[in-house]
Amino acid sequence: MKVLLFTFVGVHLLFLNSGKAIYRNDTSQRTFEEIKEEIAHYGDVAKAIIDLAVYGKAQNRSYERLALLVDTVGPRLSGSKSLEKAIQIMYQNLKEDGLENVHLEPVKIPHWERGEESAVMLEPRVHRMALLGLGGSVGTPPQGITAEVLVVTSFDELQRRAPEAKGKIVVYNQPYAIYFKTVEYRVRGAVEAAKVGALASLIRSVASFSIYSPHTGVQEYQDGVPKIPTACITVEDAEMMSRMASRGSRIVIQLKMGAKNYADADSFNTVAEIIGSKYPEQVVLVSGHLDSWDVGQGAMDDGGGAFISWEALSLIKDLGLRPKRTLRLVLWTAEEQGGIGAFQYYQSHKANISNYSLVMESDGGTFLPYGLQFTGSDKARAIMKEVMGLLQPINVTRVFSDGGGTDIKFWVQAGVPVNLISVEMYPTRQESSMKFHGSRQLSQST
Repeated sequence: MKVLLFTFVGVHLLFLNSGKAIYRNDTSQRTFEEIKEEIAHYGDVAKAIIDLAVYGKAQNRSYERLALLVDTVGPRLSGSKSLEKAIQIMYQNLKEDGLENVHLEPVKIPHWERGEESAVMLEPRVHRMALLGLGGSVGTPPQGITAEVLVVTSFDELQRRAPEAKGKIVVYNQPYAIYFKTVEYRVRGAVEAAKVGALASLIRSVASFSIYSPHTGVQEYQDGVPKIPTACITVEDAEMMSRMASRGSRIVIQLKMGAKNYADADSFNTVAEIIGSKYPEQVVLVSGHLDSWDVGQGAMDDGGGAFISWEALSLIKDLGLRPKRTLRLVLWTAEEQGGIGAFQYYQSHKANISNYSLVMESDGGTFLPYGLQFTGSDKARAIMKEVMGLLQPINVTRVFSDGGGTDIKFWVQAGVPVNLISVEMYPTRQESSMKFHGSRQLSQST
């Protein structure tokens, strides 16, 4: 169903007659009622898209395409040979699919390798802990770091107890609130611990529940602050150490991390189009990212988003539709490191920013969708609501605020209307069996 969201929004904005129909500085003289009436006329096109994607030959296609890639290539870490293999495979796939202007745009991306890593509690008892180093972390000395632990539940508590942190390993046992708030501990944890003299930091995995599964993800160092090793541990181990500390127990951990950072690597954003017939210079961009972390297949984050973006173009091509505007697919590289490929794309294309009518990203997990998050003017939002009304047959019509994402935040800041798919976090049994909306492959990345 996420495929249908991208396809519907893309195709109906692409086909509107007036130029830059939802752009923030719309100069068209058409009234909203005229635009609304035109959108309503695409009911038959909407039905054709639903029939092809849900019941026709395209049923399950994006799932099968995704499964083939992740099973063939596996994890696609920034700077790795497997990511570059995936990019070359996708380049060939898009050409074979009959899409237009298929090409690779070169970028420079980070290259970090995890190496061997371990964490063993030595006191008050011996316990080998599950551990995943965070992206870009420095390693420990070969002999590791053996130090006493300071457990805190917040940055505020760390500041209050700063004199106790010097020479220790800081363990964050922050309570989970919502992802975009709690993830700050993963992103900033090492920096805040280093500021008070800690030797390393261990962060409770940013997850609402756990089956003893540590998560990885990006973290950021800060100029002028010592770089210390940092990794995630499980919710269970963080809670256990918090209980031990509350009893006054002395906790000692031996941490070993073989992580290494290398010089930036060569990579590519992968681009394909269906060129517009009347306004080819005007672009509606759909996107997802091909890279992933190294401890899962990257099917959820963000293989599903990348492949439903591809499927949006495939459905339009298969139906023989030729939009008035250009529909551009971009498969980003190095999103997990902070949108590196997307930022370089923006820098290369921002001179033509007035030609971008809408920028869309799917990077919220491949679950049951229930609407779109949208950022744009009130007039643009009104048009978007009319377009989404065409999805009434599958009951996915809601338009929420705060559209954006790592790869499209640059366009948000520049004032271009953006969409991000909103999803239910847990699919229904019926939706789980309808594989056309994407894979449910679990990943150990967040």
